[in-house]
Amino acid sequence: MKPTEALHEAGQSLWLDNITRGMLTRGELRRSIDEFSITGLTSNPSIFDNAFTHTTDYDEAVREKAATGLAGEELFFDLAIEDLREAADLFRPIHDATDGVDGWVSLEVSPVLAYDPESTIAAALDLHARADRPNLFIKIPGTREGLPAVEEAIFRGVPVNVTLLFSTEHYLAAADAYLRGIERRHEAGLDPAVGSVASVFMSRWDVAVNDRVPADLRDTLALAVGMKTYAAYRELMNSDRFQRIQNAGGRMQRLLWASTSAKDPDAPDTLYVHGLGAPFTVNTMPDATLIAFADHGEIGDPLPADGGNADELLARFAGAGIDVAGVAATLQEDAADAFVRSWKELLNAIDEKARAMAG
Repeated sequence: MKPTEALHEAGQSLWLDNITRGMLTRGELRRSIDEFSITGLTSNPSIFDNAFTHTTDYDEAVREKAATGLAGEELFFDLAIEDLREAADLFRPIHDATDGVDGWVSLEVSPVLAYDPESTIAAALDLHARADRPNLFIKIPGTREGLPAVEEAIFRGVPVNVTLLFSTEHYLAAADAYLRGIERRHEAGLDPAVGSVASVFMSRWDVAVNDRVPADLRDTLALAVGMKTYAAYRELMNSDRFQRIQNAGGRMQRLLWASTSAKDPDAPDTLYVHGLGAPFTVNTMPDATLIAFADHGEIGDPLPADGGNADELLARFAGAGIDVAGVAATLQEDAADAFVRSWKELLNAIDEKARAMAG
């Protein structure tokens, strides 16, 4: 049994953090499902930008759509929705077999809307309707301004992947927005079973602090934050608030580990897979991390439901001068800005591709 299959059997969903047209046409995504127990995927602007810039996968489609007058965001979303529909259809048997728990794909709203809740809500509703797939999440940033959009989208029945979360506090705020949306649906007599995941980013924590802490604390902050967040997740699942929602037919927003490729060349390449195993969670990983774990990964003990020694570790970071809350705020702000830059680069790449194909 491959380590990926063993981790899946232990109760964690493995998703691929990648999607390109070439993966679909060459059957690579189908093989990842069959060979590596992949049960969903995520996408972001950087992934699409890389595909437009470094492959010819989209050349003909860009030429055809540009000839009809499509450009910029509209051209991109037309292409992305086509890809994600096909991917969603590949995962649909998993989605149906798990009664909507698994088998999801994700499409992000424009990152430039991260601080504009009204425009984010409108975009989420539009993209969800255009995609027309029950197993497609709309990704909405979990920024302070994005959380009202998360609540409203959930209330309107749009499945949401809440992204750009870093800390336990970020996670709890996203979970609260989700639960408010579900509670409003229940009060309005609507079906409370609306899917959602909360995506907490891992590796960037260690990148941010590794050069400021003692050697024995390197590459441990992300896992400490993960343990503490998982404990909060388990506590929320056992809360009276969630039990009332579950009794009405609702379901839990699943915790998803994102940014799980190790950035430190001295760290194990499977660090954030081995260290974040836990049932009823998701780990989304790029191809290289997935292949590495399938090749030589090991299944460790599941994350402790009580957070284990997370508080002790976090206290040691505080003692080393690390303001964990401040780092979380900076990471979220920097990530939101980076996604905007990636988005602009993506649109420039599309425009350049359209001009080249027209020429």
